[in-house]
Amino acid sequence: MKTRTKSKSICELEMICADRDRVSVSVSLSNSRTAARKMRICPRRYIGAQIACIALWPVLLIAQSADRASNLARNVSACKNSWASCDRSKLTQTESAEVAVTSHQREVSNCRNNFNSCDHSKLTGPEAAAWAVADHQRNVSDCNEGIATCNPSRLTPSEARAWSVAAKQRNVAECKEGTGSCNHAKLTPAEAAEVAVARRQSNFSDCKDGIGLCDHSKLTSSETNEVTAAEHKRNAQNCENGWDECDHSKLTPSEAGQTSAAERQRNISACKSGQQGCDYAKLDPSEAKMLADAEHKRNYTACLNGYGHCDPSRLTAEEGKAIPAGHKLPPR
Repeated sequence: MKTRTKSKSICELEMICADRDRVSVSVSLSNSRTAARKMRICPRRYIGAQIACIALWPVLLIAQSADRASNLARNVSACKNSWASCDRSKLTQTESAEVAVTSHQREVSNCRNNFNSCDHSKLTGPEAAAWAVADHQRNVSDCNEGIATCNPSRLTPSEARAWSVAAKQRNVAECKEGTGSCNHAKLTPAEAAEVAVARRQSNFSDCKDGIGLCDHSKLTSSETNEVTAAEHKRNAQNCENGWDECDHSKLTPSEAGQTSAAERQRNISACKSGQQGCDYAKLDPSEAKMLADAEHKRNYTACLNGYGHCDPSRLTAEEGKAIPAGHKLPPR
């Protein structure tokens, strides 16, 4: 569009200039030497303007054609997507047919997916029948799975009986698990007894594993003993591994010794690897010497190989002589 406007402006200016100068020549032909100069220049400018317009005309035509094609393609896309910018009057017969097919396919999809935008009146006979089958099966599935969109009034007698059985089984399962919308009033005495046993076992398991909502008051004497032993073992493991929820006051002397040894070993490992958790104050003299010897060896190896952090000041005189000249760092 910019090329066409610019070219048009050039042509118009050149033509105006040519006409103006030609009039000036005819009026002032005998007045001065300037008029004679204009006679020589303006014809050339007039011809140049014509040549420029002729040369740029194909470019203008191509630009116009490209813009028109782009606008038409955008309109076809808008119509296929049912956008407000669609102008059906600009569609060719072939494009109108394509848009109609796309719109119908979208309508069928909306109906099959039970969208509110579905217009059943636009479905063909076979499509409407297929939708009715799919919609009925979807309602049966929703009812059997306890989904809120279930409409029991649309079920056949046999489907309604199956739905009733599924709903009862689902209620029993939810009551046993203590989840969902359990309705104890719908349980038979036998089902209520099953639920009570399941809930007691679940509570015992939660208490023993230290998870869920443990209620110690519902444990039997033997269950309480098992839970206490499990809790003690879990606390000892937490302390020994350095995990949270460790209570050192509940450890036996033996467990306290094992925990102390594990903590000391973790600290040594942290100090060896330079980790943030290292506490040098907790090292005994032998451990501190062991770490110092290991660090001295690492430093000497780094200086010798020229790789890693090297501190020449920590080398012995004999070690310093063994370091290659190219690996020696300048003094700080």
